[in-house]
Amino acid sequence: MRSEQENNSGVARDGVDSTYAWTRLVLALILSTIGGVGMWSVVVALPAVQAEFGVARADASLPYTLTMLGFGVGGIVLGRMSDRFGILAPVIIGIFCLTLGYAAAASASTLWQYSIAHGLLIGFGSSATFSPLLADTSHWFARRRGIAVAIIASGNYLAGTLWPSVVQHFIETSGWRHTFFGIAIFCAATMIPLVLTLRRRAPGEHGHAPASTQVLAVRARPLGMSPLALQNLLIIAGVGCCVAMSMPQVHLVAYCGDLGYGAARGAQMLSLLLACGIVSRLVFGWISDRIGGLRTLLIGSSLQCFALFLFLPFDGLASLYVISALFGLFQGGIVPSYAMIIREYFSPKEAGTRIGIVLTATMVGMALGGWMSGVIFDLTGSYRAAFMNGIAFNLVNMAIALMLLGRSRKMPLATYPKGRT
Repeated sequence: MRSEQENNSGVARDGVDSTYAWTRLVLALILSTIGGVGMWSVVVALPAVQAEFGVARADASLPYTLTMLGFGVGGIVLGRMSDRFGILAPVIIGIFCLTLGYAAAASASTLWQYSIAHGLLIGFGSSATFSPLLADTSHWFARRRGIAVAIIASGNYLAGTLWPSVVQHFIETSGWRHTFFGIAIFCAATMIPLVLTLRRRAPGEHGHAPASTQVLAVRARPLGMSPLALQNLLIIAGVGCCVAMSMPQVHLVAYCGDLGYGAARGAQMLSLLLACGIVSRLVFGWISDRIGGLRTLLIGSSLQCFALFLFLPFDGLASLYVISALFGLFQGGIVPSYAMIIREYFSPKEAGTRIGIVLTATMVGMALGGWMSGVIFDLTGSYRAAFMNGIAFNLVNMAIALMLLGRSRKMPLATYPKGRT
C-alpha cells in the first residue's frame, strides 16, 4: 500500500523516480555499454582492415560511415517500436543483429562484405542500446530526468572508454577476425540476460496528471513554430555538431599513426577522450536539469568548437593527450541535450520516435564527418583541412542553438509545469 508521502508526490514505489527506476537505469547502462561496441570496434580495426584489404583511407572509412547510417536508421525504427511495444522487443532484435553482424564481418572476404555487415547488422543492432534506451529511461524520471538521461547516454561513451583498448589488444594478439568472432559470442551471452530484466513497461505520462491546456498549447507551437520546423532545425543542428565531433573520434587512432606515435597511443587517447566524455555527460545532465536543454546545447557546442580548434596548432604527444581530454570534457553533453529539448517541447508519447530521428541525424553527422575527413586526408595528405571542416560545421550548430535560445526567451521553459513534461 502506498505511503502518504508517495500518494502526495504521485510517484509509486516501483514507478517514476523510484528505487526501481534507478536500479533499472543501472542495468540499462550496463546493457548500453556492451551494445556500444558496435560504434567503436570499427574505428580501432580501421588500420588493420585497411592493410588487409589494401585500400585507401577514404575507402577504409566507409565501414564506419555505413555503421553510423545503420545506427541512425535503427534508432528511428527501433525507437518507434519502443513507443508502441516497450523496450524488450527492439533490444532483442538489436542483440540478434549484433551477433550475426560480427560473425559476418569476421568472415568477410572483401571490403564491401565487411562494410555491409557493419551497416545492415552491426550499426542497426547497436542502435537498440542507445536512443530507444534513452527514450525509455526518460519515462521513468521527472525530477531528475536530465541526470538520468545523461547517465544512460554515457553508456555509449563508457563503451568507447572500455572497448577500444580491449579490441586493440585482441587485434594485436589474435587478429581482427578472431576478435570480431569473440565479440559476437560475448554480446549474445551477456546482453540477453540483461534485457530480460527490463521487461516492465514504462508508466504512462509518468504517473502524473494529464498535461495542462497551457502545456498542450506550447507543444502545438513549440518556440512559436510548427513541430516539424523545430524537428528539422534539430536535425540540421545534430548533423552539424556531429560532423565536427567525428573528426577526432573516428580518425584519432589513424592520426596518431601518421604522426609516428602508433595506433596504440591513438587508442589510449580515444579512450581518454571518451572517459572524459562520461564526466561531461554527467555534469551537463546536472546542468540541464537547472537551465534546460537549449542552453546546455549552446554551452557544449561552443566548448567543443574551441577544443577542436586546439588540434590545429598542437600535435605533440603530450599536447594531444591534453586536447583529447578537453575535447571529451567539452562535447559529451551535446547529444543528451537534444533528448532534453525534445522532452521539453514535444509530447512524451512521441519521445522514442522523435529522439530516434534527431539522434539519427547526429549519426548521419558522424558518418558524414568520418567519411569526409578520410576524403580530405586523401586529397591533402594531412588532417589540418579536415579539422577546419569540422569547425565550420560546428559553427552551424552554434548558430541554430543561438537562434532557438533567442526564441525561447519569448516563450520561457517555465510554461511547462515541473514534473509533467
